Amino acid sequence: MAATRNTTSTPSTRERMIAGAIESLRVHGASATTVDRVLADTGAPRGSVYHHFPGGRGQLITDAVGTAGEVMSSYIEHITRTSDPAQALDRFADMWRKTLRDSDFRAGCPIFAVAVETNDDAPEFATAAAAVFARWHTALVELFRRDGVPTDRADRLAALTISAVEGAIALCRAQRTLVPLDDTVAELKSLLPRPLTTGARTSPVRSTGSRSGSRNP
Repeated sequence: MAATRNTTSTPSTRERMIAGAIESLRVHGASATTVDRVLADTGAPRGSVYHHFPGGRGQLITDAVGTAGEVMSSYIEHITRTSDPAQALDRFADMWRKTLRDSDFRAGCPIFAVAVETNDDAPEFATAAAAVFARWHTALVELFRRDGVPTDRADRLAALTISAVEGAIALCRAQRTLVPLDDTVAELKSLLPRPLTTGARTSPVRSTGSRSGSRNP
C-alpha cells in the first residue's frame, strides 16, 4: 500500500523523506531507520533534516508513523464500511499478499515495526503506534457490531484480528511464503457467525509453496 499520496505535484523534500522513512521502517525496522539512511535513500539534502524535522530522527519517525497510519487507517475504514466482515478480511489480506510478493517478502507493516521494538529514549514511537492500532480496532469493532456480533465479543474479535494478521505478516516474511496469512484469514473467518460468511470464500486461497518456506511467485 502506498504510504503517501501526491497526485497533483512532485513530492516535496519533506514528503520524500517521510516516504523514505516509512519504507525503511517497513523493510529495516525502527532501530535501523536513521537520518543518514533516509537521506541516502531519498537523495534529500542534509540541511533539510532540521528544517523540516526540528526534532531530528524522533520527529521524522513519529511523522512517518502518523502518515503511514493515516493511509492504512483510511483504507481499513473504507473496507470495513463497504464490506461484510469476511469480505473485509479477504480485501485486507489481498492487499498484504500483493505487498509481500511485490517486495520479495522484505516489506512488512511500518506500524508493527515501531511497536515491537523497545524505544526507551523515544516513547513517542509507541504512543504513535498505539494510536494507529486503536483506530483500526475501532473500525473493526464497528464492523462486527454492525453485523450482529455482541459488543464484548466484537471488542475481543477486533483485537484478535489485528494481532493475528500482524503476526501472520511477520511469519510470511520469515518463511517467505503466504501460507501463514492464508491460514490466519481462514481461521479468523471461521470465528464469524455463520450468516456473516454466506457468499464468502469457505476455504483459503492457498498460495503456491510449502510450509517449509517455499517462495511464492
